[in-house]
Amino acid sequence: MAGAGSRLRGSDPSFLKPLVSVLGRPLISYTIDALVRIGVEKINAVVGFESERLSAALERLIPPGTGLRLIENHNWRKQNGISVLASAPYVTAPFLLTMSDHVFDKSIIDLLVREAEPSQLTLAIDKKLSSIFDLDDAMKIQTRGDRVIAVGKDLPSYDAIDTGLFVCSADIFSYLERAKQIDDCSLADGVRLMAGEDKVRGLDIGEAWWQDVDTPEMRLRAEEQMQTLSQFKNVTSASTVSKGDFRGDQN
Repeated sequence: MAGAGSRLRGSDPSFLKPLVSVLGRPLISYTIDALVRIGVEKINAVVGFESERLSAALERLIPPGTGLRLIENHNWRKQNGISVLASAPYVTAPFLLTMSDHVFDKSIIDLLVREAEPSQLTLAIDKKLSSIFDLDDAMKIQTRGDRVIAVGKDLPSYDAIDTGLFVCSADIFSYLERAKQIDDCSLADGVRLMAGEDKVRGLDIGEAWWQDVDTPEMRLRAEEQMQTLSQFKNVTSASTVSKGDFRGDQN
């Protein structure tokens, strides 16, 4: 969660994307709840933009009994692969990797934890192409069986979409270093190199739901969908965090 969230922020200089309200709760709280519910005991959060203010808010969102390590990415203006590399000294593989700006069925994490192959990178993929809200913006995936063979937003041929949920092997860091070349790389760059050496498995989420929240339109879409899903109904009263916990940090 190191970036500035410029597409959702607009001209508001005080905006912190992980704290934007989604159905009355900070966006990141949905990910925190999903992790806690499957038994995650330590969350490593990579921060950068407005890191002190965001870190203070995150510490209040973490429920008792769950550890939080805040990892500073001083190069937060670069691509998200640099944020993943910032975590290398602190995590033990295999580890779960999530984006801070996605909401999703908790069943996706259950599936990943149950089915991941520790020696490879396992990526949760969505083959329901007609359900993707902004297909042009989505990270496309081409598969052969359960193997990921190509990754990119501009793939001419694809059969799935990257949901932003992974179980990573230790190899991810060496591939990101290769992808970085001079000083920058995206997570997709590293995954693409791994896929070229048959080290990425695509795990289809089936009928499960997720949504990236990158723009105001995506945020509205997420709220509309969540209001129809039983696991998100009455979320403000059933969560580990209330509106009062973040109101002072995010309008």
